[in-house]
Amino acid sequence: MRHGKKVNHLGRKTAHRKAMLANMACSLIEHKRINTTVAKAKALKQFVEPLITKSKQDTTHNRRLVFSKLRSKYAVTDLFREVAPKIGDRPGGYTRIIKLGNRLGDNADMAMIELVDYNELYNANKPAAKKTTRRGRSKKAEPVAPVVESSDKKEEEE
Repeated sequence: MRHGKKVNHLGRKTAHRKAMLANMACSLIEHKRINTTVAKAKALKQFVEPLITKSKQDTTHNRRLVFSKLRSKYAVTDLFREVAPKIGDRPGGYTRIIKLGNRLGDNADMAMIELVDYNELYNANKPAAKKTTRRGRSKKAEPVAPVVESSDKKEEEE
């Protein structure tokens, strides 16, 4: 039974797990995508998405909160300077997990976790956002005049 189990411990002690997630988050922010196991990718998603949400508001308090989790001033600077403006209008869901198959050595499930707005392949074919949505009745099309055969053709047929 898994009553009250909210955190995947990933087979590590608390300090090791926090350090590992901080390092993985710094790598994700720096490289925009990383390959890891599925379990670590899911744990990283829960770890990094609140930090990205905090980076939307560039205040000293938010920078200190994010730095306390990431422990890298370069990653914090990159997050607030480059990543936050790009994802500013997105209401959530900043990362995407794509399963890659099994690792050759130990058959572990592998996945790629990436920042959603930095993937050009998925974002290239999306149309531009609609400016307005119409909720009213559509305008009637202009009636098409019926085609009238000329009398010259009728006389030639007879």
